[in-house]
Amino acid sequence: MPLSDDLRNELAAIAPRRECDRLAELSALFHTAGALRIHGRGRVSVVLDVANSAVARRAFTLLRSFGVATDIRTYRRRAFDRGVRYQLHVDGSGRGVQVLNEAGIVTTGLAPLSAPPRRVVARSCCRRAYLRGALIGAGSLSGPRSPHLEIRVSSREGAEFAADVAAAEGLRLDVRERDQHAIAYAKGTAAIRDLLLAAGANDLVLVLEERAVVAATRSRANRLANADHANLVRTSRAAQAQLRAVERLTNLGRLDTLTAPLVEMAELRRENPSMTTKELAAKSNPPVTKATAHRRLQKLIKLAEY
Repeated sequence: MPLSDDLRNELAAIAPRRECDRLAELSALFHTAGALRIHGRGRVSVVLDVANSAVARRAFTLLRSFGVATDIRTYRRRAFDRGVRYQLHVDGSGRGVQVLNEAGIVTTGLAPLSAPPRRVVARSCCRRAYLRGALIGAGSLSGPRSPHLEIRVSSREGAEFAADVAAAEGLRLDVRERDQHAIAYAKGTAAIRDLLLAAGANDLVLVLEERAVVAATRSRANRLANADHANLVRTSRAAQAQLRAVERLTNLGRLDTLTAPLVEMAELRRENPSMTTKELAAKSNPPVTKATAHRRLQKLIKLAEY
């Protein structure tokens, strides 16, 4: 399951007890995934359009907690994956418009607001509920490599409002404007973790950290394996060059004219073509350091070049 779905499912299962939190969450839901619909004969409705059934149920429960009647409809998208989407229609009259106005979604005249008034997010609990609602309504998350979280909003003002709400909680969201919408986004494990914890996605944070550890361990194992392979290749190539040098010196009749330590090292290399320099140093009589063995082998190669 994609991380974005995991995020929505976990956050949608949280049921805030305070009315102010429910109102803030409802406000964020409609500001990120809602739209105003004008029908015939002056009828108006506010529609929440979501792709996740858990989000639809959460929105329905929130509206019902405020005594708002909601009409739920489903439809299948014509493009992309032809997935089922859910629409919650709130009639723009009576109790419905009153609650939407209290949540800062529309004015009393049913004009849409790009961001709610500050009273909706006056408390810390309300700000966290607003961030939760925004993530449920239009949040997306990718990772664990190069983690990226963003909240899609229809206007830059709405994205900046989400960023301001996060900032009031000591969290960071950057804002970027695109062709037809704006986003409030966070990058980096620490920034995303703090935001998810503030919204209440504790389980997902554990999953992300676990995946990050697994990815880091796999990456380290691959680096070590590559390093070992590279070392083996270098050792093999060096040994072949040393063997060629010993063979050339032997064919030229010059090997026996060298000093005893060089002759010994040449014989050790010829008898042990796959040994490392350290192992050859240990087999010398008496044993020598790896650096000494390396110098002797390099001397053999230089002498073979003349």
